Formats: sequence, C-alpha cells, structure tokens
Amino acid sequence: MKRSIDKIITRCLALTLGMFGLSLSTTALAVDSYRYAHVTIETPWMIFLFLLVIVLLPFIVMAILYWRFAFQKEKPGASDAE
Repeated sequence: MKRSIDKIITRCLALTLGMFGLSLSTTALAVDSYRYAHVTIETPWMIFLFLLVIVLLPFIVMAILYWRFAFQKEKPGASDAE
C-alpha cells in the first residue's frame, strides 16, 4: 500500500515539475520582449505609498491598542500587595 502511494506522489511531483518547466520556458521567451516592464512616472509613487503604509501601519495599530487599553479601569485583584 505504501509503495502505491509513493508511486502516486512521485508521478504527481514529476507532472507538476514538468508543467512548471514548460511554463518557465514560455515565460522566459516573453521576458525578452519587455512585455512585463511597464514603468511609468506613477510607478515610483505607487512603490512609495505601498512602503509608507507598511511602515506606518504598526504605529497606527499601536495607537489604537494604547487607546483601547489605557482608559480601562484597573481590576480590583490586579494590584501588587506586599
């Protein structure tokens, strides 16, 4: 039983790699034609805005979490009693 599963997995892997290899060969031919390189004046601005959101998002989340938890009343059993 294990050998038949191994054969099926091997065949699926070989088929997947073969299909991936075929797609790479056609993609490599298309890259030479500059079909995928559409760079305009808007491209640097889009990259800048995308990175700006990635950089500022943690600060926005920190502010929201601070406001959410900063104004909650302290629970009665949470104080340090020595």
